[in-house]
Amino acid sequence: MTLTRETLPQAARGARWPVHNDHCFQRIVLDHVSGGVWYDHIARPAYKNLTADQARAAVGLAERILSGDVDLHALNHQSLVWRGKARAT
Repeated sequence: MTLTRETLPQAARGARWPVHNDHCFQRIVLDHVSGGVWYDHIARPAYKNLTADQARAAVGLAERILSGDVDLHALNHQSLVWRGKARAT
């Protein structure tokens, strides 16, 4: 929660990232952990219902976003495709 609520939004300030808000980072991370729209796979609230493996994967992905080891633009785009808000390329 700290990574998506505080750390990533703070790092996004002044960065050329496609998202800056905590809920956007949470959407992206949870969608990729679940392989689709997260709430179709994980009961709400997600932070209480993630499996241990999903929680580890979420933290790992958030850390890779922070370090720049993954393409946040691509992750965001795929999340939006899964939600029907962007076209697949």
